[in-house]
This record gives sequence, structure tokens and C-alpha cells, in this order.
Amino acid sequence: MSDDVIRIFDTTLRDGEQSPGCSMTLEEKLEVAHALTELGVDIIEAGFPIASPGDFESVRQIARQFGDRTTICGLARCRPEDIDRAWEALKEAENKRIHVFLATSAIHRQFKLKMATEEIVRRTAEMVGRAKEYCDDIEFSPEDASRTELDFLCEVVETAIKAGATTVNIPDTVGYATPNHYFHVISTLKKQVPNIDQAVISTHCHNDLGLAVANSLSAVEAGARQIECTINGLGERAGNAALEEVVMALKTRSDYYKVGTGIKTQKLVPTSKLVSTVTGMRIQRNKAVVGQNAFAHESGIHQHGMLQERSTYEIMRPEDVGFLGTNLVLGKHSGRHAFRDRLATLGFELEDDTFQQVWDDFITLADKKKEVYDADIQALVEQRSHHIPETWTLSRLHTSAGTGSIPTATLELKHEDGRVVQDAATGDGPIDAIFVAMERVVGLEVRLEDFEVGSVSSGKDALGEVKVTITDGERSFHGKAISTDVIEAAAQAYLQALNKSLHARKEVSPKA
Repeated sequence: MSDDVIRIFDTTLRDGEQSPGCSMTLEEKLEVAHALTELGVDIIEAGFPIASPGDFESVRQIARQFGDRTTICGLARCRPEDIDRAWEALKEAENKRIHVFLATSAIHRQFKLKMATEEIVRRTAEMVGRAKEYCDDIEFSPEDASRTELDFLCEVVETAIKAGATTVNIPDTVGYATPNHYFHVISTLKKQVPNIDQAVISTHCHNDLGLAVANSLSAVEAGARQIECTINGLGERAGNAALEEVVMALKTRSDYYKVGTGIKTQKLVPTSKLVSTVTGMRIQRNKAVVGQNAFAHESGIHQHGMLQERSTYEIMRPEDVGFLGTNLVLGKHSGRHAFRDRLATLGFELEDDTFQQVWDDFITLADKKKEVYDADIQALVEQRSHHIPETWTLSRLHTSAGTGSIPTATLELKHEDGRVVQDAATGDGPIDAIFVAMERVVGLEVRLEDFEVGSVSSGKDALGEVKVTITDGERSFHGKAISTDVIEAAAQAYLQALNKSLHARKEVSPKA
């Protein structure tokens, strides 16, 4: 690969999923992997195969389905069983990478590994060599590299490359580094490791001090040519470097960095929204690049400047990152051809069955509201594009509430086996009553952890969007739904989360 191209290594499915409450089902991981492939990431770290049977299967399925279009990577500790398991998960991919890691900092050597420096060097050589016997593309990470003595770090990196590592990743595992510090670390490796030109230097920065993106960019200045990052900056604790931010920084300031990426930036916002929906992690309104306010201007001075010339206050164009405004596009009398053409303009290519479902949803929506916006259409597509298990579906719903009255909900649910069950309940409000009745029908007692209501577009008749998070035992499940009736949206979102919980219980229950 050319020296002026930065490889984007996405670890949303591995490090990102380690965020509390962000676990994904196999179907959701495949959906995200597809989006990452379409986005153009160079390497997808699909998981940690030895961690669990579910992790192994997800890496294996992603390797099977997407390994001919991008490189699929599996993580492994410097242990034979980890490396062997990673290979078993990855071996069907045309393009595959084994990523092995071993801690090197003094604090990790003393308190976690209880290993001397000589043993770490020996283990590095042996385990990188073992991985190399399986495939040519090997990445090695000295965990907690930013707190490792530089002379020892250079020794370990040299050893890993000599044993066959083609990428050496320098993790700022606990988000301790600053830009100047991290630049110095990468520069020292470039100067003092004699075989450093035989491997790509990679960054993996955590955001504990809010410096993950800045540190990653500083490493690029020092000579790193791979950035490890996640969509929306997901990850343990404060998260990782945000893919959308590093990519757009490199693109917007290409005059300074003089490097680029293979990312299709127009897909950044749709991918960000998908990951937010799947994980239940809300995107803050003022989030750089993909936040709702990223291209909003309220200050009078800013608005005046924007009217005269957009570049006065905008360094990126909304369309460059796939940001959809609220442009009025279609109404109830628009034809199928015009609707399909608008979908294509917005970047959606749907299978015939999915298109028919979205079209039907659009006609229903157009009957309820006068003005349908691009954002509404995107929400309709997202709702139909996700694979969601539907053990139960909502057939009918009625609620009653008011000052001085007892809120009630009556509903009818239909099971996939054809059974129809009706129930009614009271609650603190109509939505609480719905949730009580639903839990009783499906036979689950769960805890509501988060409930969020927002609007997709604008106006009194705007589509309402409801997101919920529930916990069933130790696992979290997310639901999201849209409707011009927020009570109906709340019911559909809660039922979606309950269905996910039921589906997960089926997966772990013993087979007959």
C-alpha cells in the first residue's frame, strides 16, 4: 500500500462491543460488518474468538461472508490456544489477519503477567511465529505500549517483526499519552528499530483524557500508517478514537497531513446511526462530524456568514459525510418511480421485498403527515433494514390516561406460532401500563434501564422516535421504533427489546 494512504482498522465489533451495555447478537454483528465493508474499512477486527462460543461463531461468519472484500481480523493473547482458536475462526476468509498481543509495561509485567522482560521477549517471538505458520498477515500489539520503557519497547517490536509481524500496533491502552508524548514514542521506534521498515506502524488510542483522535493524528505525523478506531468512538471506559473524526480530519486537512484513506465518507452518518441503533448508545447532539448539531448554526453572525458563503463557518459539507437535512421531498401522491429515485439519491439500494415494505410504510406515513422529509425516509429504511427477531408482534393497542384517572393499556399480541393473546394493565402512565401488560404476555420480567424520546424531523406531525434499553439478568437489549404516535412507538420499541431477549434465551437453552 502507498505510503500516503492510511489503513483504517475498525474494532467496533471487538473493542467497541466491550462498552457496557453494547453487546450485539450475531445478526447485528453481521449487519454492522456489512456496513463497515460498504464504508470501505481496510481491516475489520471481528472479535476475540476464544472469549466465548458466540464470539467464535461471529468471527467465523463474518470471515465467511466478508473476507473476500476486506481483511477480517481475530484477536488472540500470546497463548497457543488463543492463536489456534483465532485461526479456526478466520481460516475461511480470503483475506485474514491474526492479531496477537502481550503486555509490556512495568506495571503490567509486575502485577498482571508476573513475567520478566526476557520471558516477554521470548514469548513474543514464539507466539508471533506460531501465528505466522497459519497466515502471512500478522499484527502484534505490546499492550500498554505508551507506558513501556522505550528501550524495552524497541526490543519487543524488533523481535515481533523478526518473528513475522507485518503490522506493529502501539496501544495507548489506558489513554495515558499526550500528542507530543505519543509522537515521540512512534518517532523513537522509527529511528531505533532496525527492521521497522518491514512492518506497518499502527495506533490504538483510548480516550480517557479526550485525546484519542489527537494522539492518533500525531502518530500519523510521526510515520504511523494504520489507525485503529471505532464508529462513534465506542470502546471500554471512555472509548477509542472515533473513526469518523480521524477520517474527516485527514480529509479536511489533507493539505497538512498529505495522506488519505479509502473510506467512502458519504456513508459515515448512516453507519454511525446504524451502530447507535444496534448498540443503544446515543450519539450526543454536538458530537463531531455525525452529531445532530454538527452542521447547525444558530448564532446570528454565523448565519449571516453562511448565507454569504458556506465556507465562512463550515469546513466540511454535510453531504460529504452523508448528513441528511430535512429537505421536503415527496408527498402522498408521489409515485413509486420517484420514491425509488429519491432512495437512490440518498444512497439506498434496496432489494425488491425491502423496497415494497418501505414503500408501504411511506404511503402510510404520507397519509398521516403533510410533509415527508429525507430524514423520515432514512428512518423508514433503517426500520426495515435491520434483522430483528419477532417472536411476538403487536396487533392492537389502546391506552387511556388523564388527570384524576388511572392510566390503563389494553393490547393484543400475536405469537409466531399463530396464538393471539390479549391483556390489560394499569401503570404510572399509559406507557408504563403497556410495558406491564407486554411483560405479562411474553412471560418476562425485565428492568427498564433507559427510555428516550425524540423526533426524526420537525413539526407537530413529526415522526417520533423511541429508544429503550432493558436488562434481563446480566444482558442488555435495545429496542427502537418510529411512529407519528409516540405511545405506539414506545410499545413497538419495548416489544422489540423483549423479542431480542426471548431470542437470546433460545440461543443458550439446551437443545432437545
